[in-house]
Amino acid sequence: MQAAQVITIDFETYYDKTYSLSKLTTEEYIRHPDFEVIGVSVQIDDGSPVWFSGTMANTKKFLHQFDWGNATAVAHNAMFDMAILNWHFDIRPKRIVDTLSIARALHGANVSGSLAALVQQYKLGEKGTEVLNALGKRRLDFNAEELARYGSYCDNDTALTYKLMREMIQRLPLVELKLIDLTIRMFTEPKLVLDTELLTAHLVGVKQKKEELMAAISEDIDSIMSNPQLANVLTKLGVEPPMKVSLTTGKPTYAFAKTDEKFKALLEHENPVVQAIVAARLGVKSTLEETRTQRFIDIAGRGALPIPLRYYAAHTGRWGGDDKVNMQNLPRNSPLKNAICAPPGYMFVDSDSSQIEARTLAWLAEQNDLVDAFDNGEDVYKQMASKIYGKPEQDITKEERFVGKWTILGCGYGLGATKYKEQLRVYGVTMELAECQRIIDVYRRTYPRITELWREASNALEAIMDNESAPLGRAGVLVVEGEDGIQLPNGLHIKYPNLRKVNGDGGRGAELVYDTKRGKTIIPNRIYGGKVVENICQALARIIIGMQMIMVAKKYPVVMTVHDAIGCLVPEYEVEEGLAFVEACMRSRPVWARGLPLNCEAGFSKTYGGC
Repeated sequence: MQAAQVITIDFETYYDKTYSLSKLTTEEYIRHPDFEVIGVSVQIDDGSPVWFSGTMANTKKFLHQFDWGNATAVAHNAMFDMAILNWHFDIRPKRIVDTLSIARALHGANVSGSLAALVQQYKLGEKGTEVLNALGKRRLDFNAEELARYGSYCDNDTALTYKLMREMIQRLPLVELKLIDLTIRMFTEPKLVLDTELLTAHLVGVKQKKEELMAAISEDIDSIMSNPQLANVLTKLGVEPPMKVSLTTGKPTYAFAKTDEKFKALLEHENPVVQAIVAARLGVKSTLEETRTQRFIDIAGRGALPIPLRYYAAHTGRWGGDDKVNMQNLPRNSPLKNAICAPPGYMFVDSDSSQIEARTLAWLAEQNDLVDAFDNGEDVYKQMASKIYGKPEQDITKEERFVGKWTILGCGYGLGATKYKEQLRVYGVTMELAECQRIIDVYRRTYPRITELWREASNALEAIMDNESAPLGRAGVLVVEGEDGIQLPNGLHIKYPNLRKVNGDGGRGAELVYDTKRGKTIIPNRIYGGKVVENICQALARIIIGMQMIMVAKKYPVVMTVHDAIGCLVPEYEVEEGLAFVEACMRSRPVWARGLPLNCEAGFSKTYGGC
């Protein structure tokens, strides 16, 4: 960091039993009429923290005495503190560092994000509990002694946050610090606007359709309360029933509870019948499409649309949705996308990296014929279908090409015949199990270097357990570092905590599992060569997208990223030039990825959905 100053900041704000971050989203809480800053602590570099408590107007004067335009602002959960700085005090620091985000990158997506846990882990001190005494108290409700204690508590948090940042920041690559900054600003410096009229009309339609569907299934409500019958209904609708490992029996069981994320995700399935059935089973009054639309309407009444993204939300480093507005899961054709608009004078440019995982897989495995086909712009889906059906590419039908496409995109990570069949059925393609196995065999014979990569990844898992190194993929890209896992080109790692062998279910014999935290629960996850390759390819794709985001952001504000796509705003008068610039960025590759054939599909519109 070369900033003139590092300013560490921590706000203490009013909350009560109904108005708190546990009851409201961060956006709703900060923009709420009841919002009040009780006080703020500011520390310059490694100096002593300074506590200030006053009216909102006086707090603004206090904060504006600092040179934020040339400073690096540090906070723990910076999405909160930086939103307050911008939305209430019109302050936008030159750089933003978030210790919570850094901890996720260094210690895993499921690390305990509390400041208390992290400072204990690093042995930096102890976080206080004075905030618990502030419940329901406005600034003027504190007497001098109480306010002083609250100030000492806040100053301690500020000092601990600075110390934590100093401990962690040297271990995080500079490019990741830039991505944290970009991610936080998508939320704290919102630019997209919402079309309230379109949203209101959509909400009326969603409610009407839901009522019709709920009425249609209400007569058969008892059947969907039975797990086997519900599984059968979902299967008939082309949905694979989500499964989990029972914590009681240790055996696979249906994941149909209110706490099962995969089941709850079906509330926003593209098929409204599936949404209605799941809503009925969960006993909820609204589908996620309905609640999300209402949430968008509410946000529109408060201002521009913040894009809340969780940096390093996944094992592979990918971004995830946050603050109950999961932009990563908006259905492909959702009208909500058409309600997300560029501000006046701008166009929304959306650019999606084409087949980046399949391309990365072929390149990493050194399956050079497939790499060349991608690089030359050949129709690799038709080529695969030609191998599957034993006829020339020019004779391949649309349906056969789809099978070729799904094989290229779906079979690169060791997919078995049963799952292949189930996933094809989701897309309306019915195929016998024997035929599925034949197609998978054709794929594996056609691309033997990819299957060899799976075997290397299996050996790498054994090496990790033995705290040894092992080769994995194209030379110079990955390093297997024993217990530290697999080092990626950006210096971060994919880790498999407590990797071990266990007896598999269903007669599978010995298999490998590693631990994942879900809250306070530790869940064993099965891992194998193909899955490791999937983790790696997703992580590499994410690193590439991150680099491209930074390139785009040098010229145009990046306002969102969804999976392998980047959304930015370009002035209307230079949209063609801007589109070309973004496409050039999306075709750029890091120095470690020489020869990786990248491409993209891009477009522009006044709305996100119109691209």
